[in-house]
Amino acid sequence: MSEQGIESLIESFGKLRLVVIGDVMLDRFIWGNVTRISPEAPVPVVEVTRESVYPGGAANVARNITPFGSKTELIGLVGADSEGEVLAGALKENNIGIEHLLVEESFSTITKTRVVAQHQQVVRIDRERKQALTDEARAQVLNQLRDVVGEVDGIIIEDYGKGLIDDELVREVVDIASAGNVIVTVDPNPKNPIDWKGVSTVKPNRSEAFHEAGMADRGGHLPPLEDDDLLEVGSRLMKRWESQYVLITLGEQGMILFSDGGEPYHIPTRAREVFDVSGAGDTAIAVFTMALCAGADALTAADLSNRASGVVVGKLGTAEITKEDLLKAVAS
Repeated sequence: MSEQGIESLIESFGKLRLVVIGDVMLDRFIWGNVTRISPEAPVPVVEVTRESVYPGGAANVARNITPFGSKTELIGLVGADSEGEVLAGALKENNIGIEHLLVEESFSTITKTRVVAQHQQVVRIDRERKQALTDEARAQVLNQLRDVVGEVDGIIIEDYGKGLIDDELVREVVDIASAGNVIVTVDPNPKNPIDWKGVSTVKPNRSEAFHEAGMADRGGHLPPLEDDDLLEVGSRLMKRWESQYVLITLGEQGMILFSDGGEPYHIPTRAREVFDVSGAGDTAIAVFTMALCAGADALTAADLSNRASGVVVGKLGTAEITKEDLLKAVAS
């Protein structure tokens, strides 16, 4: 596709409406400086300069969609707690629809707090309590999806293995989407083995892909199209999931796309500098899905997704990508 055609494709993202279903989190960042070591223990003393909050987990996927003008609905669980209220505020600020977000009294909002000093993450503090999805909560999630599926172009399932996504939920989501001819893409979690049959695309990273395929990763230094182990992993996952595509992200080696009936396609990385890989996978699945829903072929969608990820890893924190960022990356 020509540069002009890609620019037109990106502009068309603003006409889309998508739903993100998954484990919703609040990302807190404490920013500061380190000038000394604590006399109490051999740890750095961080002098705090500011704090910030962002939508995290599945909510960060949604945050990577709205800057393009796409209307985004988020379906997930938060607790009836102060962190849930803060997250709801952050979602509104990012123009993410919260009408279908479920507030559960028995649930605690998942929160990840990162302390960052001199552009380096010092420590991460996780507040979470994993719990299985109840039948009642599952029914509520599916009802929320049925309310909007007739008006959406795509569904992204974002699994962080925190309890929301299970086989029964996925089967129902796929059935609902199939009835409405809606694209479904997935960012999986290897700790939560799910049968993804019926979805359009599954996007694991390299280590997740090897884990899901039941193979040991013996390296990764070979060019991807010469890496027999990687090619075998892609083949196994295509057969196992019976999806149209498997898109494996490879860090500094970019991405490799496997398709039903097509040859593996490698996209080299576009990153110039890497400051923080937090959220890069969220950006990748968001842009890939928008491109597919806007009518792009999978190769074009993967290339755009790769360019977007290259932009995000050059930013600090769980950064979002803007339309201007992506247009600039295409032009360069």
